[in-house]
Amino acid sequence: MARARSHRPILTARDGGLVGCTRCTRVWPLGTSVCRRCGTPLESRRWSSLQRVWAWWIVGFVCYIPANLYPMLRTRVLFRVTEDTIIGGAIELASHGAYGIAVVILVASVLIPIGKFAAIAFLALSLHRPGLLDNHGRHKLYEVVEFIGRWSMIDVFVVAILSALVQLNVVAAINPGPAALTFALSVVFTMLSAQSFDPRLIWDAEDRARA
Repeated sequence: MARARSHRPILTARDGGLVGCTRCTRVWPLGTSVCRRCGTPLESRRWSSLQRVWAWWIVGFVCYIPANLYPMLRTRVLFRVTEDTIIGGAIELASHGAYGIAVVILVASVLIPIGKFAAIAFLALSLHRPGLLDNHGRHKLYEVVEFIGRWSMIDVFVVAILSALVQLNVVAAINPGPAALTFALSVVFTMLSAQSFDPRLIWDAEDRARA
């Protein structure tokens, strides 16, 4: 029964003579050029979306490399200055017994960004190889990528809060390192990469494979 259902033809909005607005989700007849509700230009498919996805993906990945190599946090206590990378800072927190915070930083700053890079690349590549995953699975993966994107900046937020709170003049001070900027840029670029992906292309991949 499940196999018979999976081979059933899928009726898309374009096949039904409709086009949806990507901003306000209002549906209009196919051929309408501009959404009359919000003024957004209407496109049945953004055919150049994959080029933008890969462009933002590459720039974000390039920024993510120095974000892990350079110090994220620069701490000064009296006349002693220490610099910690993302992973080094998590290890330092764990050595002082803050295991929960260390795990949160590792998950939000290492596992989630790497997972986003892998998921976006998989979605873009799977459009040319639809047999890798079914359409519903790819659409759910896209929704997960969109959902977790907001949590990727938690490490930058931690650095900003510590920098604002720990400023004791000569005694102690915490300042963001050069990796804070590159990490923030990497998160922004990966978010733009995910937003550039047109999920409607997922359903076209099955039609091309069937043809």
